[in-house]
Amino acid sequence: MEIRVEKFNVRPPAAWTDRDNLGAMRRTAGIVVLVALSTAVAAPAHAAGKPAGDAKREITAIVETPALFDDEAGGDADADDPAIWVNRADRSRSRVIGTAKNGGLRVYDLAGREVQSILPPDGGRFNNVDLISGFGPQKLDLAVVTDRGLDQLRVYRIERRSGHLTDVTADNAPLLFSRDQAEVETQATGYGLATYGRYAVVSRRHTTRLGIFRLEEQRGGRIGYRVTDTLDLPKQFALPDGSTWSPCLEPGEDPQVEGMVVDAEAGVLYAAQEDVALWRIPLDRDRFAGVPRVVEKVAQFGAPGVYDPETEECTLGETKFGGRIAADVEGTTIYPTGKKSGYLVVSSQGDSTFYVYDRRTNRPVTSFQVVDGPRTDGVQHSDGAAVTAEPLPGYPHGLLVLHDGENTPDGGRVSTDFKYVDWRALKLR
Repeated sequence: MEIRVEKFNVRPPAAWTDRDNLGAMRRTAGIVVLVALSTAVAAPAHAAGKPAGDAKREITAIVETPALFDDEAGGDADADDPAIWVNRADRSRSRVIGTAKNGGLRVYDLAGREVQSILPPDGGRFNNVDLISGFGPQKLDLAVVTDRGLDQLRVYRIERRSGHLTDVTADNAPLLFSRDQAEVETQATGYGLATYGRYAVVSRRHTTRLGIFRLEEQRGGRIGYRVTDTLDLPKQFALPDGSTWSPCLEPGEDPQVEGMVVDAEAGVLYAAQEDVALWRIPLDRDRFAGVPRVVEKVAQFGAPGVYDPETEECTLGETKFGGRIAADVEGTTIYPTGKKSGYLVVSSQGDSTFYVYDRRTNRPVTSFQVVDGPRTDGVQHSDGAAVTAEPLPGYPHGLLVLHDGENTPDGGRVSTDFKYVDWRALKLR
């Protein structure tokens, strides 16, 4: 497959004038200005010929979790993002941990049954969750959550045998991005999340900013964190026809990132900038390093748009610059087959499709949709995704868990849940 390099000119984000973050901004400005939005790692979908793996497969889930209802009677619970914890002492007691926004966290067993429910602190709204293994001298397993309501991380210790979660967040946990409580109220707060080692990459809602935070132990077994680096992705792009484009959004918002995953072996962060593209960003321990590159642009990339304040929607024109992913590009997860081999799975929320890329080269491999089956309904408008290659009871080649944004039947109430997919259904291993 021919790989074509594309170059764009990018105007530096306004945040680069922020004197409080001048050091970090000089570094990230240097990264982006060198090659800008720059290089398509995978062959772009609009290149001559059909990209590899373009035909969509249809597969089914075999387990689903109980419906969550985003209304007063349901506790304003709205499923969003899952993580999979493998119980080394007893794999049959492995757990799926899912965020439920105002409903906090839900913990499920491999049969999809709820085994624990955790409410957020007052004012909290849990958005994304990811795991850290072997943390600190006690080699703890942790579940880390972005609390977008309070602009903080919350940290939960996972008991090694039972899988029970206990809150160990430090009392003095700082705000992630906001300067004070008044800024928290604007809800430009911690949003997406990906962990590696003792670090968490967090995105900021309604902005292009990413931050790296180091988790640190405190007295009494509590865990806090501190920022080690920041990066602003572009928000304006020069198109090949000479025009400048920004995605159509509500006034005052910039194109945000939510879905993220870190390939620790490769030293790479994959970040889904929802209305723009899937990025590949080099990491160096606690720093962003090298040139961010594009794996694939969304189909709407370059499309002119007009925002309607009455409908709170954008009307988009035609574009010839986009890729295959129907915005928003969302959940990202990695299925390893070796130290650096395997697959990157990405949610194309706009058309309820998932795209699979080669982990090493980022070339397209296949795409699939989860449709109605004998045991569950399908998956629509998926936000979060998580996968493990570890053999589990009923999943000998691994488990893929997907957020379902339109669970059915809903009985007239907004219903969401998580669907479990046997990795063998993808026929990739």
